[in-house]
Amino acid sequence: MDSPFEILGVSQEADEDEVRQAYRQRAMETHPDQGGSKREFQRVKDAYEAISSGEVEAWQKENGKRGPRPRPEPEPEPAAPEEFQTEVEYLEYQVLDDYGWSLDDEDLFEKARKAGLDDSDHGYFVVTGDDSLLEAAEDADRSWPFSCRGGACANCAVAVVEGEMEVFVDHVIPPELSEKGIVLSCIGTPTTETMQVVFNVKHLPELEDLWLPPRPN
Repeated sequence: MDSPFEILGVSQEADEDEVRQAYRQRAMETHPDQGGSKREFQRVKDAYEAISSGEVEAWQKENGKRGPRPRPEPEPEPAAPEEFQTEVEYLEYQVLDDYGWSLDDEDLFEKARKAGLDDSDHGYFVVTGDDSLLEAAEDADRSWPFSCRGGACANCAVAVVEGEMEVFVDHVIPPELSEKGIVLSCIGTPTTETMQVVFNVKHLPELEDLWLPPRPN
């Protein structure tokens, strides 16, 4: 039976940074879009979650010789009227350069509404239940950038201008950026009734080294 450490290819004495770097590398190697398989990619995600949460022993007991545990069947969702909903107003990051705007502009979204932008650059959609922000954007036929869907890169990063999100296992975004509202849309679920986000902020200079696959030199 492979242990979580063996799946990531690190020793049991590896520190948090070594584990995080190994996860990013293994996620890139096993992702279906990079020639891997969904099963192997899920093994890598489960192994990383077990190590990050300190539940390696519980992981090994549950998996035994059966290999990685199967993903639990989703519980039936309550009827739509009973589910929590968030109205999201979004803006494309690259539009800011076109108009000379900044993420720090207090009236950024007011200016966006007056600019007559296309739906691909500015608009609204609703997030229902515990869907991630990225899932909801895709359900609304919005083409937002992403790669791993597992919090292993910054391709899907957004800037939260107003509102809040709950983010699961984010060890990619540096703390100084997290404090400024930069989060990963693939593992982030809105927790407020309204939100304003700027998507495609992976082009921020501080995030370019965290792309998956890595940005060419």
